[in-house]
Amino acid sequence: MKTISSSIIVPSRLVFIMWAIYFLEITFHKNLSMFGILPRTLIGLPGILAAPLLHGSVSHLVSNTMPLLILGTMLYMFYDRIANRVFLQCYFLTGILVWLFARPSFHIGASGLIYGLAFFLIFFGLFRKDFKSLLISLVIMVFYGYLFYGILPTQPQVSFESHLMGGIVGFFNAIRTSTAKRVSS
Repeated sequence: MKTISSSIIVPSRLVFIMWAIYFLEITFHKNLSMFGILPRTLIGLPGILAAPLLHGSVSHLVSNTMPLLILGTMLYMFYDRIANRVFLQCYFLTGILVWLFARPSFHIGASGLIYGLAFFLIFFGLFRKDFKSLLISLVIMVFYGYLFYGILPTQPQVSFESHLMGGIVGFFNAIRTSTAKRVSS
């Protein structure tokens, strides 16, 4: 198991970039949401990389900051040998699936990544069935179990598709990696 200070490096760097981009948007009065994912279009392809870094408001950014820091740190702390692969797959595969299957609208925000990480941590423990993984799964369920409702289309301005695709990527990552011999530090 790694320390918190070494486990928070990747998630905190991503959060720093998200805040820096939002600060630049505010400072220069630019809306960068047009660089989000616009499904099934060439101009929407760069959004696969850019969308998790872009946020529509301070409240959107704040609501993504703490879950990303907490879930990302837990991933890197307890599953450091597979953390980079899981993190990157949740980031990029979620974006690719949103680009392929979401409704035609700009999709921005890190919530797809957050859903991917949460679903991975929840289901990895359920599939792996060792004490540590089950405990992590239980903790995530207690604090983030409400995320299961976010995969439903409840608000037209919220990209439930990002939530759903992130959840799918996290779930299948958990299935695939739970059969590995040894994935924790």
